[in-house]
Amino acid sequence: MPIPFPFSAVVAQEEMKRSLLMAAIDPSIGGVLVFGDRGTGKSTAIRGLAALLPKMRAVDCTYNCDPEAGDDYLCQECRTKKAEKGSLKSRQVPVPVVDLPLGATEDRVIGALDLERALTKGEKAFEPGLLARAHRGFLYIDEVNLLEDHLVDSLLDVAASGQNLVEREGLSVRHPARFVLVGSGNPEEGELRPQLQDRFGLSVEVKTPTDLPTRMKVVRLRDEFERDPEAFVEKWKAKDAKVSRQIQKAKKLLPEVEVPDRTLEETAKLCIKLGTDGLRGELTVIRSARALAALQGDKTVTVDHVKTIAVSALRHRLRRDPLDESGSTSRVERAIKELFGE
Repeated sequence: MPIPFPFSAVVAQEEMKRSLLMAAIDPSIGGVLVFGDRGTGKSTAIRGLAALLPKMRAVDCTYNCDPEAGDDYLCQECRTKKAEKGSLKSRQVPVPVVDLPLGATEDRVIGALDLERALTKGEKAFEPGLLARAHRGFLYIDEVNLLEDHLVDSLLDVAASGQNLVEREGLSVRHPARFVLVGSGNPEEGELRPQLQDRFGLSVEVKTPTDLPTRMKVVRLRDEFERDPEAFVEKWKAKDAKVSRQIQKAKKLLPEVEVPDRTLEETAKLCIKLGTDGLRGELTVIRSARALAALQGDKTVTVDHVKTIAVSALRHRLRRDPLDESGSTSRVERAIKELFGE
């Protein structure tokens, strides 16, 4: 398995790194969409984050079920064991980070009949797919805007319900599939379907650095990594460990973080001003601001937290305004300035 480039060694791209950390702290934010130029560290940062994630407690089953979860979020095997024994044995396992390749078939993604067992033993058995492997972890799709429509439809169903229902070849299987969806892509290669775009909690735009010192630093670090990956990772080990501890502390602090009425009111005013559809915008802003507060060690969400993450949480939720030629990022930034006077 290739050695991932250290997350803490990724230069600039602060919005992207912050968004990925917030999604790791609070998966209910709904995932991260990273769009931008080629060669700007999108997949590098995502794969680097995977190495930082603290281990989780899981039952020794196909789906890594949470031993503390209710019956609705357990697989059939774990529900049966829990009913018989009253509790489930668990172990520490790494958080799964699963790649969904563009060429994957629907059977590979959602699961299908286990043909080997069917042919050799005459048994009907379910062979879990990538969605099962990604349960309680991250599902990463590079070039997500090029994903085939039938796979997008499957993802939308599962992302909305947290359950994967497979009915085919005489099989009817339902299993938990709750994961953080992370997608990256280049907008020049194609648009992302609006239904899937709305399922991402945060949307990040990355651009090629234009200042000379940053470009030189990126090239120097990447060249150093490729010449001796092991030595480079060892050099950045302490900084990566620090980020990992930050994630762990933030996850523990998150339930204690409060959102005052004033912060919620200002968030609602911002969404009304921008004309966002539905209330998913407000929910994402509040969840993201809470995760950011936890990351920074704060127990109260302030308007400053909201201002920091508002662009990422709202830029992909705006209706297109034929009378306003400015991009969605500029519109959110302008609304923040008008509303908060900065």
